[in-house]
Amino acid sequence: MRVVLDTSVIVAALRSSRGASNALLACVARGELVPLVTTALFLEYEDVLLRPEQRLATGMSEADVEGFLAAFASAARGVEVHFQWRPQLSDPGDEMVLEAAINGGASALVTHNLSDFMPAAARFGVRVAAPRELLKELSS
Repeated sequence: MRVVLDTSVIVAALRSSRGASNALLACVARGELVPLVTTALFLEYEDVLLRPEQRLATGMSEADVEGFLAAFASAARGVEVHFQWRPQLSDPGDEMVLEAAINGGASALVTHNLSDFMPAAARFGVRVAAPRELLKELSS
């Protein structure tokens, strides 16, 4: 299953080893999920994860973050953005997440911010799911 993971999911996964977001990263590591990323989305992951407050919350050093991102990149499939349909969302920073899902033909866009994505994603036939929902689906 090819999915786009919103930055909120990556952050939650690294902050807690017990949540559904972290379990989804384990699915990525086992090859059960293939994350789709654009260059812009991957750079956002890097920017957010390297922030001092995030590293403090996760307990990760800069080298740890770089190692995680390298492993994540090796499991991910790159997506080229051929079309941009901006603006679609109330938060301009979320546009790149939706564009990755549309251009990559994602099975789902996984986020903790469901209401931010649902109306626009529905116009493009992109499913929006919470981490727990997708995890439940994978385990059944």
